[in-house]
Amino acid sequence: MNKKNINLGQGILILMIALAATVLASMMVGAAAVSFSELVAVFRRTEVDPSVRSILLTLRLPRIVLGFAVGSALSVAGVILQGMFRNPLVEPYTLGISGGAALGVCATLVFQLHRSVGIIAIPVSGFLGAVCIVGIVYLLGSHKGFLNMNGLLLSGVMISFICSSLFMLIMAVMRVEDLHGIVFWNMGSLAQPSWLLISIMAGVSLFG
Repeated sequence: MNKKNINLGQGILILMIALAATVLASMMVGAAAVSFSELVAVFRRTEVDPSVRSILLTLRLPRIVLGFAVGSALSVAGVILQGMFRNPLVEPYTLGISGGAALGVCATLVFQLHRSVGIIAIPVSGFLGAVCIVGIVYLLGSHKGFLNMNGLLLSGVMISFICSSLFMLIMAVMRVEDLHGIVFWNMGSLAQPSWLLISIMAGVSLFG
């Protein structure tokens, strides 16, 4: 085993330890502190305060699992795009994909579609917005049926700036009560965990 493989293994081990410590801290630290003994009691299904069990199993654990699923999907998307373009700087943001998803979700929150359709409206609108932007970038970057990778990348950067500008415009003219939700969603909020959303993200991460 050469030195490079040893260093890689050590790095992975350190990251795994850091990940486990972060998960443990996320379960215990919050508005309502949970002791380590209470945490163990919940997962061993022994007698514990019902409020503690509810906090861990309906709030904190779903948020952690959703964070894992979203992070996995983002990393897979980045690897696929970098492999396609053979450019380590390519990511969903530079191609406008994230901007399109943000516009879709922003429209859903502004028109309150998530209240009438349900929580599933947010990821669906984000997906549709991203798909629309991918189609636009594809049309702009292709010529006579041939794809130009540099053209695709430049078109994506251009569309990304346009989406960011439209997103900021919508935020500037929308109601103050809706602004809070959009800002926190854009920052990556996991405040509304749903096992339906977790299942969708887990499926996308594993099979997408």
